Amino acid sequence: MVWVSGWKLASAVSNNGGLGLIGSGSMKPELLREHIQKCKSATFNSYGVNLPLLRDDAEDLAKVIIEENVKIVFTSAGHPGKFIDQFKKNNIRVVHVVPNIKFALKAESVGCDAVVGEGVEAGGHNGIDELTTFSLIPQLVDNLKIPVIAAGGISDGRGILAALSLGAEGVQIGTRFAVTQESSAHENYKQAVVNANDKDTHLILKNLGMARVIKNKFSTEISIMENNCSDLETQKELLGKKREMKGIFEGNIEEGMIEASQSSGLIKDIPYVEMLMKALINQYNEAYKKLKLF
Repeated sequence: MVWVSGWKLASAVSNNGGLGLIGSGSMKPELLREHIQKCKSATFNSYGVNLPLLRDDAEDLAKVIIEENVKIVFTSAGHPGKFIDQFKKNNIRVVHVVPNIKFALKAESVGCDAVVGEGVEAGGHNGIDELTTFSLIPQLVDNLKIPVIAAGGISDGRGILAALSLGAEGVQIGTRFAVTQESSAHENYKQAVVNANDKDTHLILKNLGMARVIKNKFSTEISIMENNCSDLETQKELLGKKREMKGIFEGNIEEGMIEASQSSGLIKDIPYVEMLMKALINQYNEAYKKLKLF
């Protein structure tokens, strides 16, 4: 949720019954501190921070999280044990995002309190195994003692019910909340998701950090390079820097990375979080009622 989930979105989710997460992946330490402090002021409910562990300044971000007394951290993109001792000493609950059973067992072994099993349907960066949410979640549930949270391709109440039916104890939803009024994403990004259909996303950068994005000029060019087996240096040169910022935050729909889930085709509006949360609950209840008919 880089460039998407700042204090406004995180606090809105927490104020409406969810667990809002501040996406620190696009923030410097002092900016993260500002967002945490504003989130504290905007909600009395629990909230957390997502921390990408491979960032060069991850240690500085972790220090801010501890200093600001955040009590829930979702870690991703790196070894789950990197800061676990520091977090545990400060009574912080740690949840790690995983793409397969091997990484999930590692997260459990180092003391994580739960895992997010993220299928390849998810927007943004994904695991190279390309396991789908539907196949990944029940396998994680069967192999772990700690709770499993489902993510990847969940955009409505039917998806939530399906995830819980597979044994998940909760869900993590990204793209659907990226396309809300409180999201800090550019309006061009939000509209691109609203306009997307079932076939409008694809996987790119399979050798540089695979990501699911909405098809555009840049993603098509890099995909052609990959299909033609161009060398990694050439791909890196085209990738350049800050493609995510360019697409998500600045709204350059052709040259940026428009990271979005395969479920983008289900997203047809840009609501306030309060309305979205009510809609998700109503959709869940309607889907559950239909199941009970059988």
